[in-house]
Amino acid sequence: MARSKYEYVKAFEREDKLLPNTWIVVRVDGKGFHKFTKEHQFIKPNDVTALQLMNHAASAVMKEIDDLTLAYGQSDEYSFLFKRDTDYYSRREVKLASVIGSLFTAHYILAWSRFFPDKPLTKPPAFDARAVPYPSIENVRDYFAWRQADCHINNLYNTSFWALVLKGGLSENAAMKRLSKTVAKDKNELLFSEFGINYNDEPEIFKKGSTLVKELKPFMKESRVPRKYADPKFRVVRNDGLDHVIQEITRQETVVTELHCSIIDEAFWIEYPQAVQ
Repeated sequence: MARSKYEYVKAFEREDKLLPNTWIVVRVDGKGFHKFTKEHQFIKPNDVTALQLMNHAASAVMKEIDDLTLAYGQSDEYSFLFKRDTDYYSRREVKLASVIGSLFTAHYILAWSRFFPDKPLTKPPAFDARAVPYPSIENVRDYFAWRQADCHINNLYNTSFWALVLKGGLSENAAMKRLSKTVAKDKNELLFSEFGINYNDEPEIFKKGSTLVKELKPFMKESRVPRKYADPKFRVVRNDGLDHVIQEITRQETVVTELHCSIIDEAFWIEYPQAVQ
């Protein structure tokens, strides 16, 4: 094939393949979401519809890319785990980050009107993305534990902050000063004693974030087969002419399951070993 004399510029591209035999996490993060949520009047401290939209976009990304085995999201971020032997886009760091970031953003925008039918999208959302390799399962588990611990810390603070502002009548600056140097115990006491809020009763999606895993689930489908080749393991639903029958066949499909549970505890990893492949 003939080459253009300008093709030499390809030599300036950086080789950016991530280490082989490692798990790769791509995290997308909302860019300027403080202004974005204010512009679109998200409910404080948590807008469940906005979180459901994030989960929808993440689930769509999971379904589109076979090599993704786990995702975890909270607030305006989502982390996606590639299996260790993935060769998706030859493990190129920039490709992985840009594809996940753009796919997530596209699905977020595409589904906006479904989740917010009465709230037009007036400013385009944007998500940055980074790809990081982790060499051991322990590193992977610690990464997701870090993100879930961050979810708890941030949500407890935000729940306290907005209770002081929306229910206590404080300004945002006054609420920040009130919470300055407080620890988790202080915030729990403040919520309960001043606002009657038991933090333990808050929805799990707020406290623990959202975890997406892939599972194989059985489903039934009808199949037309020659009568003489009908599989005795499956039920014949009806005859279809003289020579064929309709059988109810059991198949398996991969579905994305949404959970709101602890991924710090051992129990999650025992129940969903397919999350880290």
